[in-house]
Amino acid sequence: MAEQDPQAGLSTDEAVRAMLLLLPRVAARLKRIEIPERLRSFNLAPRHLSMLSYLLFDGPMSVNELAARLEVAPTTVSLMVSDLSRQGVLDRQTDPGDRRRSIVAITQDPETRAAIDGWLANGASAWRKAFGPLSAEERAMFVRTIRTYESESSGG
Repeated sequence: MAEQDPQAGLSTDEAVRAMLLLLPRVAARLKRIEIPERLRSFNLAPRHLSMLSYLLFDGPMSVNELAARLEVAPTTVSLMVSDLSRQGVLDRQTDPGDRRRSIVAITQDPETRAAIDGWLANGASAWRKAFGPLSAEERAMFVRTIRTYESESSGG
């Protein structure tokens, strides 16, 4: 496929066409990403990938913080955390500053942590390469655009 001159711009219809052709290829490629051997038996779903990404990039946080970021109910996150804690993927500890809160973190087990790091590394690397040449404003616009698409395509 010939590359479009980035300075030429696209009409709305050209951009819609390009994205309708591109997104299924992206989705198919994402589905083919192999889950590392160490993590295969854990029945991880896309929502787990998002939660692990937050914990990897932003560090330990409470169930309520994770729920807000994932835009799901705290009970949903609590169930996910309980399941992954039992499997040794996550650690859950009482917040010393507020004993009613739990703080969730990726396990310190080196083998499991390396598998999670490796699983997320390719995506992070690809996004860094894609976002690298863009300005901060252009990156923000792209993220807003994808959020709007996600919301509107789900009837949001």
